[in-house]
Amino acid sequence: MSETPEPDVNNWSNRSESARDFVQARDVCGGVHLHQASHRAAQVPRQLPIDVRGFVNRNNELERLDRWLSSDEEVDTAAVAVIAGTAGVGKTALAIRCAHRASHRFPDGQLYVNLRGYDPGAPLTADDALGHFLRALDVPASRISADVDAKAGLYRSLVADKRMLIVLDNAATVGQVRPLLPGTSGCRALITSRSRLPGLVAREGARRVALELLSDTESVALLRAVTVGYRTTDNPGDLAELARLCARLPLALRVAAERAAGRPAMPLADLIQDLRDESSLWEALSTEDDDDADAVRAVFAWSYRALPPAAARSFRLLGLHPGADFGLDAATALIGTTRRHARRLLDTLVGAHLLEDMGSSRYQFHDLMRAYAADQARHEEPAAEQDAALRRVLEWYLRASIASVDATGSRGGAFRVSLDPFDGEIPRTEFIDDRDAARWYERERANLMAATRTAAAVGLDRLAWRIPAVLMEINGSRDPLGGWLEVDSIALDAARRCGDRRGEAVIHWGLGVRNRLGQHLHEAEDHYRNAQELFDELGDQRGVAESLNGLGLTYLRSYRFDAARTEFERGLAITRQLDAPLLVAFLTGNIGGLHLRRGDLPEAERETRKAVATYRQLGNDSEEAFCLARLAEVLIEQRQFVEARESLQHAMAYAEANDNKLLEGLLLLHQGHLELEENSLDTALISSQHAVVLLRQFGYEVAAAEALQVVGKAYRQLDRLADAANFFRQSAEAQRQYGDRLHHATALDSLAEVLSLLGKPDQARQAWNEAQPLLTGIDGSRAARLRVQLEQRLSQG
Repeated sequence: MSETPEPDVNNWSNRSESARDFVQARDVCGGVHLHQASHRAAQVPRQLPIDVRGFVNRNNELERLDRWLSSDEEVDTAAVAVIAGTAGVGKTALAIRCAHRASHRFPDGQLYVNLRGYDPGAPLTADDALGHFLRALDVPASRISADVDAKAGLYRSLVADKRMLIVLDNAATVGQVRPLLPGTSGCRALITSRSRLPGLVAREGARRVALELLSDTESVALLRAVTVGYRTTDNPGDLAELARLCARLPLALRVAAERAAGRPAMPLADLIQDLRDESSLWEALSTEDDDDADAVRAVFAWSYRALPPAAARSFRLLGLHPGADFGLDAATALIGTTRRHARRLLDTLVGAHLLEDMGSSRYQFHDLMRAYAADQARHEEPAAEQDAALRRVLEWYLRASIASVDATGSRGGAFRVSLDPFDGEIPRTEFIDDRDAARWYERERANLMAATRTAAAVGLDRLAWRIPAVLMEINGSRDPLGGWLEVDSIALDAARRCGDRRGEAVIHWGLGVRNRLGQHLHEAEDHYRNAQELFDELGDQRGVAESLNGLGLTYLRSYRFDAARTEFERGLAITRQLDAPLLVAFLTGNIGGLHLRRGDLPEAERETRKAVATYRQLGNDSEEAFCLARLAEVLIEQRQFVEARESLQHAMAYAEANDNKLLEGLLLLHQGHLELEENSLDTALISSQHAVVLLRQFGYEVAAAEALQVVGKAYRQLDRLADAANFFRQSAEAQRQYGDRLHHATALDSLAEVLSLLGKPDQARQAWNEAQPLLTGIDGSRAARLRVQLEQRLSQG
């Protein structure tokens, strides 16, 4: 299956506003369906964890859930079920067993997420879970909005016509799961929680399956199921006593059974006496009034103390991992050994049922077990050993991040991060190609954020700012906003604490980028100014130029054209002195974009041609092709159609040769405009509709809205006024949400003109009245012409 590549991450912050604007995505297509000529065949997600070995009992609950999942009723059957019960009672095991049994009924896939509502660390937010699901549904990361409501809307749209099973494990609150619920009963959501989640029952009509403790008979059956083939002569009375000591909780029963299976020659009575002694110790030390919790912890301790010393040490150290799940390399770094030895130790822990094997060399603790492991590390591991283990794994995350960025080809990024000397044993992580690196980033995203927080919390401030600084180059094209604003703020504080002025400057710069992309323009300006001053203090003139470029782009977004021009030219003067031709080309191209937005077309052409020439001289075909797309836009507006087509053809040849679908979408937008001007209306419709599809795949809703404007104009010229009005309305709504005021006003003017022709003068006047104030404070010939036009239309009544 061929896949559309993600946007190029090179110099993600320096792209011009018109060609590289990372914007938030939302479906604005309404009821009009476009021909999706290049729609990718989505992969079918199969995310269910491995089924539980030796699952027994729970027959009544399984039958109830089976009936619910197999029902085809779409009116009377709730799409949500909650498995509720105390910690360790087997909620997850039941949900996974049930989901595997029913998987054939959901041919469009199964989604799974552990919400970690009761984990010792931070629970997974609905926002992060939605991002996880959308990426699993093959949505390009750049199309995923930073807004949780927009994410939820896109998610529900994608699953609306599908039959999918969504398993939401370990939910703590209704608020954690409600955005993750499908909107139709063709999909089903199966939730596990220690809470009864009454809000879901009341509002969503969720079915509740209350999971009680196993009976004595069921507990003995579970013990026998796990030990079958290892122990055959155990006395039923001894098994019943072992079940009682485990409080009849499946989690504790499985741990105890694994211990018994690993010692087939040891009489069960001796094992029971060991557990009684452990239980007595726990009762003496415990300050909690919770018999079930004490029983579970006693079983954990009983099994843990039976581990070989190396495995016990590994168990303790793994409890220090910043995130809830981890891969083999992270475990290797924590333990401080080789991959081969680490895998053997992990296998020992999995065999003792103290660690869960998630497949693909990834592991996780049950939340109760993670808390126990961390507690053992704090009490038994010397502070120096804990510090060393944390330092190893955090250093690994930093170095793996650098390797992932290098594998994406992002070596041209604005800033490189130096490494401090490190003598500890950590694995060297390498990536096959950019896709391999991108997949690693997606798997480790939550852990990378947690690593930054942990580094800051334990005083490893140089690591705390370096990890997010490195990742600016890769997450800039995948999720430039998301949770990284908060993480970058932590990194900024860390850089200040350790007195690293360059680190502070780099993080300020990154926060400027993120705030600019998130339309927090005042905050962006402050961060860019701080970065500029710090780089200037450090004598880093390239950093000063980068910051000035960011300021110019920020001012350009708020229509402060003169201020933007000043910053671009200041940056340009510095980069010429530095002999940095690539950055010169960026700034020159941005100046060309500024002239285009103002409507100064000859100046726009001159500056854009200079940028194209520089890229060509440097052999940077990618940048040249994107700049040619802007040049074509300028030439079309000047009615230089032959040259415009030549620019489009040159750039399209690059896009097709490199399978660059984003560039292809931008070029089709301009091609549609060119064909419209040449009165080739049928081909204009095909090009512009194709452009909408491609641009939306990458979250370029502003450019997609411009393509919708071209579609509307084509239908207007074909005298299909109702269709034209529909597309102009869509374009206006998209620009209202994501675009600039000038394009919004232009779309409203086009809509009003068609509404007037359709005999709807009141609606037309309303649209013109809405458009007029949008132009306030915008200078340039484009805005001036439209302002006069609106005044004339409104004065004519």
